[in-house]
Amino acid sequence: MDKMGRNAKKQSHSHSHSQDARRLLLARETLRISANLASSSSSSPLLLDLDLADADADAAVNNNNNNNNNASLPLSQSKSKLICCEEIDGRRWNYVAEINHNKFKRDASSFHHNHNHLVPLEQVMSFVTSYVVPEGFPHTVSPSYLPYMSWRALKHFFGGAMGVFTTQTLLSSLGLGLSRSSSSLPHAAVAINWILKDGAGRVGKMLFARQGKKFDYDLKQLRFAGDLLMELGAGVELATAAFPHLFLPLACAANVAKNVAAVTSTSTRTPIYKAFAKGENIGDVTAKGECVGNIADLLGTGFSIFISKRNPSLVTTFSLLSCGYILSSYREVKSVVLQTLNSARFSVAVESFLKTGRVPTLQEGNMNENIFSFPWKEKPVVLGSRIKDAFQDPSVYVAIEPLFDKEKYIVTYNPSKCKVYAVLKDQAKSDDILKAAFHAHVLLSFLNSANESKVSSLKPGEDLNSNVMHKVSDIEARIADSCKIVANSYGLFKNKANEQGWTMSDSLLNPGRARLHQIDNR
Repeated sequence: MDKMGRNAKKQSHSHSHSQDARRLLLARETLRISANLASSSSSSPLLLDLDLADADADAAVNNNNNNNNNASLPLSQSKSKLICCEEIDGRRWNYVAEINHNKFKRDASSFHHNHNHLVPLEQVMSFVTSYVVPEGFPHTVSPSYLPYMSWRALKHFFGGAMGVFTTQTLLSSLGLGLSRSSSSLPHAAVAINWILKDGAGRVGKMLFARQGKKFDYDLKQLRFAGDLLMELGAGVELATAAFPHLFLPLACAANVAKNVAAVTSTSTRTPIYKAFAKGENIGDVTAKGECVGNIADLLGTGFSIFISKRNPSLVTTFSLLSCGYILSSYREVKSVVLQTLNSARFSVAVESFLKTGRVPTLQEGNMNENIFSFPWKEKPVVLGSRIKDAFQDPSVYVAIEPLFDKEKYIVTYNPSKCKVYAVLKDQAKSDDILKAAFHAHVLLSFLNSANESKVSSLKPGEDLNSNVMHKVSDIEARIADSCKIVANSYGLFKNKANEQGWTMSDSLLNPGRARLHQIDNR
């Protein structure tokens, strides 16, 4: 009896240990499954709990085996363990390995996708952004990238919509203007007219390419002017509906304007994208920018096809789309922030420095830059001009030339043309050209201030032109005063411009090629 009691007690004790081991194994598996499902399953506290559970369960199993005299196998000899987690484009993956007898099994590791991390909408957004924004956005591009691409997409939307109406108008005009007397003549005439139209556009594209470096220093001005030309070409194409018998000359003129606009857009695209790129990702920025433009163009085309089925008023529809296109183009160009000081931004920087003593930031300088001016409106400052344009009287040159004995330039004002001229000497280097441009704007500011004071002091009945007109003695005095100001402030202006991040180069100011060679008359 005592022996049977001892055996029963031993079996009960063994059964209790077996139950404890099963409970610990169940707890271990529960923790492992929770770790696989949790989004933060790679955190150290959870892994620590999982390891402790594994250790306790193994200890219980080993203890149970030691207490049993029969050679039964342990409940589990292999188990899975979460090693780490990784994330790729917003998707999480768990790296799981199998352990057998406290050793990792070979070729038994696997990756499991954590499906609970991203909801379907987030997965779709992740897929779309991989096509429309550069990798690492927004840290890999400048802050002005997003507003620029937004306005660019809107511009391409309006452009794609207008393309449907202009193409439809051209085809309709060809049909109205052709003779039906011969069955073969209309088709041949259509082909010839269309080829001539495209050929004229290509000729215009080649002729405009000679603008050269203007695409580098006045790229924002040329970009907006190109978009205006694109609208002008679309308007001329639309006019073929009213004058079908003038299809060929109108279509050729329209295609020339549109091809010139295409050259402008293509030539200024890379410098603009370069301003957005941070690091060596200019290719990625360019590719995503073109993708955004194509998507918007397709959407605009689909929208235009939809509304064209309702037969809307052609003039009204084109006017609305054209206004949207021009406004989007203007905002697109204005949103570009360039670090270089071209002629327009240089004028803004010098004017701000003379008025407030500070150089504007990159954002302020680009926002205040004038990106549109009429072709017939001439600039008030000419850099690198010829002697015959700068001086209307040789006596003026002889009078002011000693003031610039130590400089590599001469700055003057021609009252007959109302312009400030900077004549460059043959020894002028890059910094000398920048200083000449700064001096010219200082002199212009002095003369404008003098004009404003004279205008405000006019009495009723006095002649405005005779009072405001500068005398030679006044000009010489203003030039002498400007020399003193420039000598003390040019260095300070350069330092403050560098502090704001501006890049100054004489080539960006587009100086003329004329150089002054002085002779010794002694």
